[in-house]
Amino acid sequence: MRDSTQSAIFGALSNELRMSSIANNLANVNTSAYKKDKLAFHDTFIRFSHDYLVDDKTYIRGKNMFPEGHIMAKARLSAQQADLSQGSLERTGNQLDFALSGPGFFSIQGDGEMLYTRAGNFVTDSDGMLQTADGHPVMVDGGPLFIPPGGRLQADDQGNLLINGQPAGAFDLVDFDNPALLERTGSNNYRMPEGVAQTAPGEMEVAQGFVEKSNVEVVTEMVSMIETQRAFTMYTKMIQADNEMDTKLITKVGNPTA
Repeated sequence: MRDSTQSAIFGALSNELRMSSIANNLANVNTSAYKKDKLAFHDTFIRFSHDYLVDDKTYIRGKNMFPEGHIMAKARLSAQQADLSQGSLERTGNQLDFALSGPGFFSIQGDGEMLYTRAGNFVTDSDGMLQTADGHPVMVDGGPLFIPPGGRLQADDQGNLLINGQPAGAFDLVDFDNPALLERTGSNNYRMPEGVAQTAPGEMEVAQGFVEKSNVEVVTEMVSMIETQRAFTMYTKMIQADNEMDTKLITKVGNPTA
């Protein structure tokens, strides 16, 4: 396989993944507190066989027997992470809607593990338990919170809660030393992987009656989509051109009648 063909294949696959990420970002532009995905690239170095050859000269003016070492660097897709930058806050007036201003997450109970989210568009079930839109209990002082029928829920900017004017605990708010390494689990929730330490929230405020909007910028994503589509087209044309050249070499070289 030609080196140019191999590079074009990797380039096309990288742009296919980039397009998938852009499409997912656009699909969640109206999802509360959604954090867009961002891709990172790094240089991959390719060494040739003669890079490892040592050219021993018998005298100073001796000719080089081998070509000089030549290392090629090519960009490859290396990481896909969530961009945790702050989204704008939108007023809803709903007493069960909460938005975080600043770094940090709400703690929620997942299926056998603790999960974390910034989507504060909470609801209650038939028993009055406060939970996320996908049914995970919201943690308040280490356990679920139950709101009686007709109960009025209030919160201050530190996440301390009152039900009908009586103290009801505080949201379990957390932050992480490296939140970019959190793993998505679906439904706008995150998991803390090994190697990431949990820390106390810093400069964070809780706003009741607000939701955090997605940090996806539609215009930016559409421009990236056009760039990605053109790059993918360019790589496919490169593959096609290499294929046509190889076909000509196979059918014509060494054929005196061609």
